[in-house]
Amino acid sequence: QVQLVESGGGLVQAGGSLRLSCAASGRTFSNYAMGWCRQAPGKDREFVATINSSGRTTYYADSVKGRFTISRDNAKNTVYLQMNSQKPEDTAVYYCAASNRDYVERTPGNYYYWGQGTQVTVSS
Repeated sequence: QVQLVESGGGLVQAGGSLRLSCAASGRTFSNYAMGWCRQAPGKDREFVATINSSGRTTYYADSVKGRFTISRDNAKNTVYLQMNSQKPEDTAVYYCAASNRDYVERTPGNYYYWGQGTQVTVSS
């Protein structure tokens, strides 16, 4: 069974940085694309970033492009989200997600596995 465990969330001031990590287990990590999504109170879960199985292709939501970076270490079965220049509107629960294919996935509903989420709060 696939398990995803996020860590690294917390409280940060506007303009600051956080790095989220997601440790995966239960299948061959390097065969599948991964992603990060987020959900703010009262809003739908939205796509943030995705990375293909090899790590060579990434894609970002317009709202985070240029500020966030997704990466993966297939030797450590871990995917990361580096968040810089954070804004109060980045406040949300951030979820790690695993696809069932090797290419980037931009639709939250198409991910097969989810972590439990980690809270990120950006104060103004």
